[in-house]
Amino acid sequence: MPSAEALRQACSFLFVPADQPARVAKALASGADMVIADWEDAVAPQAKPGARAALAALWPSLAPAQRARLLVRTNADGTPWHADDLQAAQALAREGLAGVVVPKAESAARLAELAGALGAGCALMPLIESVAGLDAASALAAAPQVARLAFGHLDFQVDAGMRCGADEAELQPVRVALVLAARRAGRAAPVDGVSVDLADDARLRADTERGLRLGFGGKLCIHPRQLATVHAVFAPPPHEVQVAERLLAAAEAARGGVCVVDGRMVDAPVLALARRTLQRQAWAAQRAP
Repeated sequence: MPSAEALRQACSFLFVPADQPARVAKALASGADMVIADWEDAVAPQAKPGARAALAALWPSLAPAQRARLLVRTNADGTPWHADDLQAAQALAREGLAGVVVPKAESAARLAELAGALGAGCALMPLIESVAGLDAASALAAAPQVARLAFGHLDFQVDAGMRCGADEAELQPVRVALVLAARRAGRAAPVDGVSVDLADDARLRADTERGLRLGFGGKLCIHPRQLATVHAVFAPPPHEVQVAERLLAAAEAARGGVCVVDGRMVDAPVLALARRTLQRQAWAAQRAP
């Protein structure tokens, strides 16, 4: 599958510090759909030049298929490291880097500049991490080379002065706004933020299920142990697949006419949801060993 389409379909995005190249290689072997080599929050200021150099040194050992699953998160525009990050990302983009995660994205014009600098083969995934980013979400989603939006909900809470409860109900309007912004721009479903408690599998599942219900298509992860749960949630259960197959078979047999399955009239929205279920199943199936 071409890297651009893989990025649009991906459900799991695993962060890994770029200054630890052995961990980057392990992340690529972890089963994550996409890996984000981080030059930003996961790397101390004094280690950032080394992180860029470490990823560049690792690059020749990566197969094209691995490069097509790798993103880098640069430091934000306006920081002392951004210009050097962009230069390093340009070099990787010429050698098959799938894309760049843009932190604290707030300007569609700036995204257009980044797209031009990185080249047409390098996708962008803006992180919405501020109120200004939320205000610009529709424009950011529509910017050139943007594959999908991602939600940096922890930074967003800080910027907005919010104190969210454990279920983050306060952020539901924001999440819905990002889903709608992505849909208006014709982009893939956005990627939800991280779950930080590595010991709480129930919370991870609940967070991921909430994202799926709200229309998110993926989730940022901070440890390989989170991948199995994220993949399981985004893969439809067998009974849903069976129902979807029956609905589509009935519609095909009706040749465009009205059909009824289990006493329920099958109309266009029902069929659209069935097709989406089978698309999710197909993606999950290709990931399996």
